[in-house]
Amino acid sequence: MRTTSVPPSARPAKIAASSLYSRRVLPALMAVTFLLLLVPRPLAQSASQLDQLTRDGQAALAREDYSTAARDFEQAFRLNPQDPALARSLLLSDLQSGNLAAAISTGHDATAKWPGDAELHHLFGLAYFKNGQPADAAPELQRAMQLRPARYDLHFDYALALLAQDHYAPAADQLEQAIKIDPTQPLAHVLLGRAYQNSNRTDQAIEQFRTALRLDPHLPLGHYHLAYALGSLGRNNEAIPEYEKEIANGPENPEVLYQYGHCLLETGRWKDAIAPLRRATELAPTNGDAFYDLGKALLLQGDAPAAIAPLRQAIALKPTDPSPHYQLARALDRTASPDAKAEWQRFADLKKMQKPTGGMASGRNQ
Repeated sequence: MRTTSVPPSARPAKIAASSLYSRRVLPALMAVTFLLLLVPRPLAQSASQLDQLTRDGQAALAREDYSTAARDFEQAFRLNPQDPALARSLLLSDLQSGNLAAAISTGHDATAKWPGDAELHHLFGLAYFKNGQPADAAPELQRAMQLRPARYDLHFDYALALLAQDHYAPAADQLEQAIKIDPTQPLAHVLLGRAYQNSNRTDQAIEQFRTALRLDPHLPLGHYHLAYALGSLGRNNEAIPEYEKEIANGPENPEVLYQYGHCLLETGRWKDAIAPLRRATELAPTNGDAFYDLGKALLLQGDAPAAIAPLRQAIALKPTDPSPHYQLARALDRTASPDAKAEWQRFADLKKMQKPTGGMASGRNQ
């Protein structure tokens, strides 16, 4: 909204007393006075409106009414497009309200106008990240971090964008910097552990997961990540109690249940593995590995008829994996099924098609 100041030439000049009541001057004076009432008030009114919009926007942000905050800050920014603080507030409001297209548009223009404003780059990067564009988010978050290198959250958020692109080594560098600034944040330790785990630094990952759990023993998925890392080193007996702590601490998670059951199966506790594996298949009916492990556990327990259905489902979900065919052929043999021969042949064919992995052709202990 543009404001118009009345130019000096439009203001009523002083009128001599001798002509004040002349028939020509008085109507003219009254007309000018009336017209002045129709002209928008000068800058004082605009400033008052701007202050009110800003206060309203801040109040809306405080009560988490982000759509209203965005509307107020958009009007305020139109009145004063030279204020980067208003651009930040508008960008934050659009980001929080989920209007990511508007946030990205505002961020693009604002960072071009104020390239040295770290918070604008930060919010712009977050808008890209929330919109599922980590590759576009990363340079904005990196710029924010470069402008304010002592801020924990900027290193952390830049690391998130790198992790989302599987750039584990540089993500680890950023998380290490974040932890130097604030070592008390358990989630940073978990994410650093994940970056280490995916960079084949599993011992360092375990150390980070343990640190995170010392800071917060009930951290969601904290025990899971530690258990998975331990299991990847073959330390299944150490991993099992960590999975059990994770299951006790939080809601049912199909991946946690599957990995727990798999770990039990790997240690020879196939009877104990059946319940978590069955629940994992119920919660995640597209997890072919869970169906395979369930069928294998049932077969090891001696219940070949019960093993057939989950093994057939594993084949349906992963038709080129030879392992379910191997286990199904065994189950069919034990039930004297005429289909066993075809399954043995299918297993042999698929095994030949797979590249060697140093062990079984499937890379699995059948």
